[in-house]
Amino acid sequence: MTDAGAAADDGGGNTWLTRSGLLLAVVLLVGVAGTGIVRRQLGLLGYNQVGRLVFLLGYGGTILIVWYGWLRPLDISGPSDEDVTYGDDEE
Repeated sequence: MTDAGAAADDGGGNTWLTRSGLLLAVVLLVGVAGTGIVRRQLGLLGYNQVGRLVFLLGYGGTILIVWYGWLRPLDISGPSDEDVTYGDDEE
């Protein structure tokens, strides 16, 4: 891998479209739009119930993949008790 590819991977570069961002966009596109298109085509062919199942599994799978890959690793906790200061401690 080249240095330019490594800079794009860690988000430290000046580009807004990283490999992780591109993968997220593809997962969302396939998971939402792709399963919606497949569901519609199955409905047109007379397999409406199968189409609903495909859409539910695809959409639900997309939610789980996005949560596991991008949301779960985020540290969204607040400050710990040691980091919190109340008022002026200099006496």
